[in-house]
Amino acid sequence: MRDFILFLVVLTATGAAGLTAQVSGAVKVVGQGDRAPATVVVYAEPLDHPSPSKLGRFKLAQREKSFQPRVLAVPVGSTIDFPNLDPIFHNVFSLSRPGSFDLGLYRAGASKSRVFAQPSQYRVFCNIHPQMMAIILVLPTPYFTQRDGAGTFRLDVPPGRYRVTAWSDRASPATTEITVTEGNSALPDFTLDESKYVELPHKNKFGHEYPKAAYDPTKDATPR
Repeated sequence: MRDFILFLVVLTATGAAGLTAQVSGAVKVVGQGDRAPATVVVYAEPLDHPSPSKLGRFKLAQREKSFQPRVLAVPVGSTIDFPNLDPIFHNVFSLSRPGSFDLGLYRAGASKSRVFAQPSQYRVFCNIHPQMMAIILVLPTPYFTQRDGAGTFRLDVPPGRYRVTAWSDRASPATTEITVTEGNSALPDFTLDESKYVELPHKNKFGHEYPKAAYDPTKDATPR
């Protein structure tokens, strides 16, 4: 009888751990002017239990002298591959804290990778082509998604208390807290204000201005 009761307790705990609920809502973006819509990431951080570790492997490609995708969100501890899909040399570097890195110069068809062990926002550039810029958002939680074309989002999470954040690189983040139960929990709309966003030029990995030839789309800068 005792073993049977213990079995029920374990079964109940296992079933509860496997329960998921849905958080849904919308993110309004204002003040964007004529700019194309920004990528909006929505993520939920557990407040009453540790965030589970769900490592993944992701790709940030170099194609047509751009990083694709421009914004990449990953859970902390994940590995990101940086394949060069162009017929020219590229470099990948970031001076963002706390984990600045430089993958060096590599040719077409090559790929390098890096593990992102600390949550942060990493601005990534190419030391040859100044127009190449991407943002890697390393999150302390595996519960994240992107706003869809209709401006809405849905997140599947276990029941519990969460801090939910709507993020864009063009606006200050918007945050709220919610207690999630079984079923669907609807959040009030988030609003992100892009009216103060200004895209600033950046320097190369040595802190110098890019050479003028680097801005000429008909030429390719000398590898360095």
